[in-house]
Parts: sequence; C-alpha cells; structure tokens
Amino acid sequence: AEARARGAALHLLLETLPARPRAGWRAIAARLLPDGPPDLFDEAAAVIDDPALAALFGPEAVAEVDITAPLAALGGRRVLGRIDRLLVAPDRILAVDFKSNRVVPAAPEATPEAILRQMGAYAAGLAAIWPDRRIETAVLWTRTGRLMALPPALTAAALARAGPP
Repeated sequence: AEARARGAALHLLLETLPARPRAGWRAIAARLLPDGPPDLFDEAAAVIDDPALAALFGPEAVAEVDITAPLAALGGRRVLGRIDRLLVAPDRILAVDFKSNRVVPAAPEATPEAILRQMGAYAAGLAAIWPDRRIETAVLWTRTGRLMALPPALTAAALARAGPP
C-alpha cells in the first residue's frame, strides 16, 4: 500500500510540474502533497530536469492518455489503460510508463512480467489505432531516471502468455 501511494504521488508530480514554471515547483509539490516525503519532490524534479528526457515533458508529449482497444492476443477482450506519456511522430508512436519500483531491473528481460504484459497491451492497442506507424514502448524508472526501451518481441510475448480468458 505504501509503495502504491508513493507511486501515485510521484505520478501526480510528474504530471503537474512540467507545465508550471520551474521556480514554483517546490511550492506546488508542497500544496499537492503536504505530507509527502521530501525525497519524492527531489526524485520527480531530477527526472523532469534531465535533458535526456526533455521530450517526455515537452509540449509534444501528451500526459495521461486513456486507451481502450480489443486485443487479439486476449481473445478480442477489450482492455483499458492509461499511458503516462505518449509521443506521436509521423513515423512512430512512443508510449512511456513511469515506474517507481525500489528495485530497477538491469535489462529489459528482467522487467517484471506484469509490466511487460501492460506495455504489450499498450503496444497492441496503439497498433490498432496507428497501424501505419512503428510502435515503441519504454519504462521510465524514476529511482534512477533511466528510460528503458522494451523490445517489441518481449512485450508481445508477455501479452501472449496472458492469453485469452
């Protein structure tokens, strides 16, 4: 429960702060999360401030995108999800999910199965919406600020293992 609450609070900061002037971030965080631990703000600010991640928090990125689609890998069952950041380009779509796990995997293959399945569902849903574009997924591990691209075959295999109901 504590990890879930921390993740929700971090998501709130990552969703809210980038659209506001940098000088006011700490005050905004204090208003949003009056009982939040100080390291939570530091973690969010470090991620947002990282030049390598600028595109995720810039005007081209869309935050908190709801997606629903029937997935063939799940027997046509419709799934609903919320993508933390979506970048839409003429030739590709990038879906990024923020994860605040204490333990960050060293490689995509070590990513927890549930996360791989989730990202596989996002990829399949986005492919149905944009069949003419390359679909990419990644996890932004907030503890380390690392953006980890997930190979399509890895996420598709995890989704397939979930199978139809």
